[in-house]
Amino acid sequence: MDPDLSALDDFLDDGGFDGYLVHADGEDSTQRYLSGFDAPDPYVTLYDGERHLLVSSLEYGRARREAPTEDVVRHADFDYGAKREEYGHVEAGHRVIAEFLAERGVDAVAVPGRFPLAVADGLRDLDVSVTAETEGVVTDIRATKTEAELDFVRATQRANERALARAEELVREASVEDGVLVHDGEALTSERVRREMEIALLREGYALEESIVACGAAAADPHDRGNGPLYADEPVIVDVFPRDKESKYFADMTRTFVKGTPSDEVRAWYDLTEEALEAALAAVEPGATGADVHDAVCDVYEAAGEPTLRDDPTTETGFIHSTGHGVGLDIHERPSLGPGGGDLEPGMVITVEPGLYDPDVGGVRIEDIVVVTEDGYENLTDYPRELVVE
Repeated sequence: MDPDLSALDDFLDDGGFDGYLVHADGEDSTQRYLSGFDAPDPYVTLYDGERHLLVSSLEYGRARREAPTEDVVRHADFDYGAKREEYGHVEAGHRVIAEFLAERGVDAVAVPGRFPLAVADGLRDLDVSVTAETEGVVTDIRATKTEAELDFVRATQRANERALARAEELVREASVEDGVLVHDGEALTSERVRREMEIALLREGYALEESIVACGAAAADPHDRGNGPLYADEPVIVDVFPRDKESKYFADMTRTFVKGTPSDEVRAWYDLTEEALEAALAAVEPGATGADVHDAVCDVYEAAGEPTLRDDPTTETGFIHSTGHGVGLDIHERPSLGPGGGDLEPGMVITVEPGLYDPDVGGVRIEDIVVVTEDGYENLTDYPRELVVE
C-alpha cells in the first residue's frame, strides 16, 4: 500500500513544521497508516517526506523486515540504558526521542490531537517545538482508499456476510415455543448469535470485538448490543462490523430479521427504510456531500410522516441517527453522512444505514457498505434484504 501523502507534505510546509510525529501502538490508526507497521507497545514514527521509525529492541528485527522504510532505529542506538540510569525511565525516553529527531534535523513537529501529553511536555523541555494539529489531516487522507485498501475492505465484507449468514441460519432453524425462539433445546439468545458469528469470523482470521443482535424494545436503541432471548414476530437487528486481524481493515453491515409474522407497522417501516436506503444510494456520487445523502433519507421518512432529527432535534423516536460514516482502519471515520457532512470523493468507503425506532414497536435498520466511484458508487455488500426468515 502506497498512500498519497502530498496533503500531509503541504500541511507541514504551510505550518512551518519539520515533520509529523506519532507516539502510539499499532492499534492507533494514524500510527498504523503512517508507519505501515504494527506493534502492541508504543513506538515512534516521524514523517518528514519519508518515514522514520524508533522502536524497542524487541521489535527492531521485525520492523526492519516489515516496515516500508530503510530508517528503523532502536532506543539502544541512543544509549537509552545510560540515560535511564542518569535521568530515570520517563525522561530517558524523552531524551531518546529528542536525539532521534535532532539526528534527522527536526526541531518542530506537528502531532495528532491525542498525542501523549507527558511526551509532548518532555520534548518541549528539551527544546523541541510540539504543536497539536486539530485539522485531522491524516484522517482526511485516510478517508480516500487506495486499491489495496479497497481490497482489504472487500475481503472483510465477504467474511462479514458469511458470519451474518450464520446468524440468519440460527434464526431460521429455531422453533418457536411460547413466543421464544428455541435452538438445540435452549432459548436462542442475542449472546448465542453473537458468539456464533464471532467463531465463524475467527476461523477465517477476522476479529469481532462487538456486534449488535437486538430484539424488541432493545432494537429501538441503535447502539443497544442486545441481550437475552430472541422472540418470534419481533424485529431482530443484526449489525456486524468485523476487522481483519492482519490488515486491520473493518467492514460493516446490518440486516433486520423477523421469525414469524411481522406487525403491519414493522412491515411498513421495513419497506420505507428500504426506500430510504435506495434514495440515499442514488444520491452517492463525487461532488455530493454527506449531508446530501442524509437529506435524501430524511426526505423519504418525513414524506411518510415519520419523525427525524432533521425535522425535530428532540425526537426520541423515528430516524434518530445520521445516515452513515466512513469505514477503514477505524469502524467510524471520515466522511460523515449527516448534517454538515462534507464532499464525497472517489475511493471513500461509506456505510448507508437508515432506520426507524420506537420502544413500543422495536427497530428496523438496513445497512450496506459502498465505495464512491468516479461516476457514482460500487456496492460492496452482496447480501439479500429480506425481512421475514422462513
